[in-house]
Amino acid sequence: MAELGIFQVMYSTRALRRYKPDPVPDEVIAKIVEAGTQAASGSNDQNWLFMVVTDAAQRQRVAGVYRKAADRAHMADYIKAKFSGGDRTGRLIANSVLHLLEHIHEAPVLIVPCLKSGNPAAQDPKFRERMGRLEGASIYPAIQNMMLACRALGLGTVLTTLHALYEDEMREVLGLPPEYTTWALLPIGYPTDKFGPVRRKPVAEVTCRDRYGNPWPGR
Repeated sequence: MAELGIFQVMYSTRALRRYKPDPVPDEVIAKIVEAGTQAASGSNDQNWLFMVVTDAAQRQRVAGVYRKAADRAHMADYIKAKFSGGDRTGRLIANSVLHLLEHIHEAPVLIVPCLKSGNPAAQDPKFRERMGRLEGASIYPAIQNMMLACRALGLGTVLTTLHALYEDEMREVLGLPPEYTTWALLPIGYPTDKFGPVRRKPVAEVTCRDRYGNPWPGR
């Protein structure tokens, strides 16, 4: 199979939530994680950790936390209300989300990207308050790299964060030390649905030049 170009990968990486039961070889998983490690990292600290969960019983435990969070957020009701009476695309998205809520443990691989925090006591509190929301800049590029790697390797995935409602329970399930925080949950497997193309708003609709309100050419 011909290797996909970077733009072809980006333009066809859809959120895929249904997976075949086929196992993903360790060497393929390693290649996905390695793609994550090639991403940008603040000060090149590379203080990330990628928890790869393949054991069936452990996947059930992780999925239990995910579903508990989904119940707390009333996710199923929210999705049904949001897409009820919508177009075909909306209905497909809703069915896909609801399927994942019930079957996430069936994904052959679950990857939980984590980040090691600095020592807050050694830094100015105001700085920590302002920078706290920016810490994701040192892990989400890695997550995106892994998602693109999945696409290039013929694997489906989706970025989920619901489990963070029960962060302490997820950390306990994974046996994480106190300095690590989880930032996402990626179910991964060979998809039963098709890849892209993705539907996105045109550039001119989401872009301003120099100051807010100054339209980008073509708007």
